[in-house]
Amino acid sequence: MVLTHFDGKGDAHMVDVSDKDVTSRIAVARGYIKMQRETFDIISEGRAKKGDVLGVARLAGIMGAKKTADLIPLCHPLPITKVSVEMELDADLPGVRIEATVKTTGQTGVEMEALTAVSTTALTIYDMSKAVDKSMEIGGIHVQLKDGGKSGRYEAK
Repeated sequence: MVLTHFDGKGDAHMVDVSDKDVTSRIAVARGYIKMQRETFDIISEGRAKKGDVLGVARLAGIMGAKKTADLIPLCHPLPITKVSVEMELDADLPGVRIEATVKTTGQTGVEMEALTAVSTTALTIYDMSKAVDKSMEIGGIHVQLKDGGKSGRYEAK
């Protein structure tokens, strides 16, 4: 296995994707933010003082996906064709489960964009709720599905 972001001398570089085929690509990432029951109730009942926590977090996740190349030094800027962020209130956690789907037609995948969308969504929920709960925990962020391109399909077990 070779780490592609390093050249023969060990210096970091952006991978050359110019010889790769343009294909339809998709990535789905998941994660969660766990919180105290009181925080969960405030969010689920729409009582947060800063407003619609989940609505703002969804927009932040979409914006995060679009800004990935500005945040991750060696990411290619991509023409994203779709970003969706879905959230599910989970009383058993208690917290919010997050899933982001990103699509493009291009020469490299959108896994980083999907992961950034989930991360940004969770961070926004934290930011909007930290006044009542500084102990929230963000975790489980992973690529659930990746498809398209030379390496084909990957699905987490």
